[in-house]
Amino acid sequence: MSEVDGIPRIGQVVRILQGREAGQYAIILKTIDDRFVLLADGEKRKYDSPKKKNRSHVELIDYVSPEVQNSLLETGRVTNGKLRFALDKFVSEIVTD
Repeated sequence: MSEVDGIPRIGQVVRILQGREAGQYAIILKTIDDRFVLLADGEKRKYDSPKKKNRSHVELIDYVSPEVQNSLLETGRVTNGKLRFALDKFVSEIVTD
């Protein structure tokens, strides 16, 4: 797994490298600027209170959840259940391989 072009995309899965949530996975909800992104996982970090994270503290993973991406692009929001579903699917498909 490598950074494709280094540009975080909405709905993309990241692995948190720094902080108390290090080692966990989350999904990019929004790119604030060239340094920060908003992350949520649907469990500890809900959609309504995403974590603002420095991009250098997350590892971009070459996997974008189509469900989350479509939901955010169409309606501008996503349910916590959909975030959890997407991360569970990602972990079961990619991480366990």
